[in-house]
Amino acid sequence: MSTILEKIAQIEGEMARTQKNKATAGHIGLLKARLAKLRRELITPKGGGGGPAGDGFDVAKTGDARIGFVGFPSVGKSTLLTTLAGVYSEVAAYEFTTLTTVPGCIKYKGAKIQLLDLPGIIEGAKDGKGRGRQVIAVARTCSLIFIVLDVLKPLGHKRIIEKELEGFGLRLNKQPPNIVFRRKDKGGINLQTMTQQSELDLDTVKTILSEYRIHNADITLRYDATADDLIDVVEGNRIYVPCIYLLNKIDQISIEELDIIYKIPHCVPISAHHKWNFDDLLEKMWEYLKLVRIYTKPKGQLPDYNSPIVLNRDHRAVEDFCNKLHRSIIKEFKYGLVWGSSVKHQPQKVGKDHVLEDEDVVQVVKKV
Repeated sequence: MSTILEKIAQIEGEMARTQKNKATAGHIGLLKARLAKLRRELITPKGGGGGPAGDGFDVAKTGDARIGFVGFPSVGKSTLLTTLAGVYSEVAAYEFTTLTTVPGCIKYKGAKIQLLDLPGIIEGAKDGKGRGRQVIAVARTCSLIFIVLDVLKPLGHKRIIEKELEGFGLRLNKQPPNIVFRRKDKGGINLQTMTQQSELDLDTVKTILSEYRIHNADITLRYDATADDLIDVVEGNRIYVPCIYLLNKIDQISIEELDIIYKIPHCVPISAHHKWNFDDLLEKMWEYLKLVRIYTKPKGQLPDYNSPIVLNRDHRAVEDFCNKLHRSIIKEFKYGLVWGSSVKHQPQKVGKDHVLEDEDVVQVVKKV
């Protein structure tokens, strides 16, 4: 472990010393690739199995979505979880009060959402300090991350937490790079670019790929990509997750400062102690989770508006709806009757590939 950390420190030092220009682009790309490989070794130790994850960290996934609270010790994560979900997570005025993952659950717009209060992150978590590695491993399984910041010192903490999470392969509020990467058996490295590239050229790409012992591949860059983007695509274990920054303790600042904070993207100012601005927080949470509610309608009965089937916006076809109800339904599926904004006629007969919209009503007709 210490040798890996020493190597990481060594490479980071060399990167900081190297001037960034066209001549050194290949060398910096090589160092970044080495760094990514070492970080991967830190996350997944050799010998398989991965060893124990640590007491109380692997919480069973329940509900329709999972939200992880990440932040420095004593920024109000536990208070926030207690007020949102009514779960008691130990709260105290000293740092590192929460030592294991504390799960809670809220019901919002008919969806059950699991909330996880993760122990406080410290600087160097990605390098194995504190309980950081297990904390970030749980954060990788979340559908949304709440980064809780103290409104009096937000930017410094924000930068450190982002760096820690990025070091573990989490990409916050980003889309996967639009790069096509295909390995092949022979033919060397073939690079195609759709636009002018400011950082990557054929030599830099070859240097980065040689570090992964890849000497034959087709690569298409569809936008002005960076070396980090290419490394993310080659590593293939990156997780792209939406994130909301919660600026807690707004009762300690002025109205003028609050107006400025409101302009920061992906931010929601709140006060966990006074329960201020929770409506705004829950609305933004719903928007970022990208959930869709579908109501069921048994034949000859009124729709059940109390317990919707909750689907993700990326997977909301009638087939996904049937699978969420029960795996066996799709085998007996004949057609569906849909009422709502996704169809022109009320009701309309649809097949299993029809894409549903939020608050549609569906009746499944089975084969006789």
